[in-house]
Amino acid sequence: MVLSGAESLNRHAEYVNALNVFPVPDGDTGTNMNLTMTAGVTEMKGKLSPSISKTAEVLSKGLLMGARGNSGVILSQLFRGFSRGVAGLDEVNAVQFAHALQAGVDTAYKAVVKPVEGTILTVAKEAAKHAVHIARRTPDVADLMREVLAKANEALAKTPDLLPVLKQVGVVDSGGQGLVYIYEGFMRAIEEFTGSEVATVTSAVATPEAPDLSVLEKLKAADKHTSAQAKLDTEDIEFLYDMEFFIDLSRGTGRPFQEDVYEQALAKNGDSIIIIQDDEIVKVHVHSRTPGEVLDLSMKYGELIRIHILNMREQHRELLEHEGELSAMPDVFADMPVHESASDVVMAEPPADEIAAYGFISVAMGQGVMDIFNSLGVDIVLSGGQTMNPSTQDFVEAINSISAQHIFILPNNSNIVMAAKQAAEIVEREVTVLETKTIPQGISAAFAFQEEESVETNIEVMKDAIAHVKSGQLTYAVRDTTFDDLEIKAGNFIGISGGKIVATTEDLTETCQQLLLKMMEDGGEIITLLTGEDAKEEDTAKLVEWLEEHYPDAEVEVHEGGQPIYSYLVSIE
Repeated sequence: MVLSGAESLNRHAEYVNALNVFPVPDGDTGTNMNLTMTAGVTEMKGKLSPSISKTAEVLSKGLLMGARGNSGVILSQLFRGFSRGVAGLDEVNAVQFAHALQAGVDTAYKAVVKPVEGTILTVAKEAAKHAVHIARRTPDVADLMREVLAKANEALAKTPDLLPVLKQVGVVDSGGQGLVYIYEGFMRAIEEFTGSEVATVTSAVATPEAPDLSVLEKLKAADKHTSAQAKLDTEDIEFLYDMEFFIDLSRGTGRPFQEDVYEQALAKNGDSIIIIQDDEIVKVHVHSRTPGEVLDLSMKYGELIRIHILNMREQHRELLEHEGELSAMPDVFADMPVHESASDVVMAEPPADEIAAYGFISVAMGQGVMDIFNSLGVDIVLSGGQTMNPSTQDFVEAINSISAQHIFILPNNSNIVMAAKQAAEIVEREVTVLETKTIPQGISAAFAFQEEESVETNIEVMKDAIAHVKSGQLTYAVRDTTFDDLEIKAGNFIGISGGKIVATTEDLTETCQQLLLKMMEDGGEIITLLTGEDAKEEDTAKLVEWLEEHYPDAEVEVHEGGQPIYSYLVSIE
């Protein structure tokens, strides 16, 4: 059932994307649910068990760790609660199955700080409530599942009456539609298993009559070639940064994690908040105006891992720019191919003429730094750095999403190289991990890349570029310490070059000047400063003036990096 449900969602993911207008019109609900479901299926297939309890537990773990977006996190919680509902059971009857569905709904509602009706939550709630009721009249799980699907469809059709933005645009809720597709897959698997269609139980579920049955039909007939997102304004997206990450409490300062206090702090400049604590790991989802503040707040409790930050206004603009492409989205009302077997989730391969010769994955923090990598032709920039390392799974997903014959990875941090190499070994693709240990090294490597050259030549050219760039960072000390006869006080600024602390004072400008003097001992032709999110214009102006005075023959460049933690990233070439 799970495999078939995932396959059903996968086939309809683009259509679910096209319905997505709540909580923001970013057009990624189908993608997020699909990635979440795929992560769960991958975990489940690696630990197959005849016990529904063990299978549900493994699936739940995979979904939680791979959850993306509001809808994906809620989906993971539905199955997390289901797992708890079947704990200790090797098989279930209709009553137990129904109560497990209800347990999933209860868990999902608790995870969402401000549940909104007319969403996937409503569809799941109405279907589970009906399942608990109808289970008293049928002992058969197959008959029960048909009832669940019917009620879910009914609840989906009513979502525009509960959520004004859906009625305004003329669509049903995208997350709810995604859940219905999963339930359809469940039903198809049962029918394949039994060898015939399952008998319908006399039900209290009323089948709506046309035209009320189909908000979807109205969408098809009235506006088939216009996406739902095109009917809403980009500037209406108030909390524009979609953030997801995990807090590893086991690697924290020992500060107790108080969920209510943390939630209140996030709510000051954010919404769509979901917080899930599982032992020493806390999964966080929030839409925020101030991503830097969210990360700073979260790092007080532990290390941050698997960080994903998206600008939803930018997503919306891109959707509008590609409106013509969206008009060619699959027509889900036409006859669609049905797989004879749901034994696996198959992702379509791109046509051979659409596969590029090269693809690039890089790791960075800060919108400005990410934009620089994008401008240099990097396909995917994973969010991460010194204290926020992407996982092997993050790299695997990024690799699999690029249609290229050969993929280069720029980790840009020594702590990330191993995960990147592990991902390269797992996938059956041609992948080269260049051991870039700093952002300047990564930028130099990407800049040196030559599209028309061979893989071997590009590796040699990029390694040479990496070797000829000096990297420095300006940040602050978090505790008192001594390093190479330097006495460092907590709160003082520190300059780092070649992985070693070479300067420290109470003054930012003075520390950065000492850092630059050290880095320029052997000369340099180009000095580049990447300003961090806390860098001040007046400090930057002072540094540029000082550089022009002391190194008049060097070219000085300043770019807005936006990176956290490091006030300045310095590059000498």
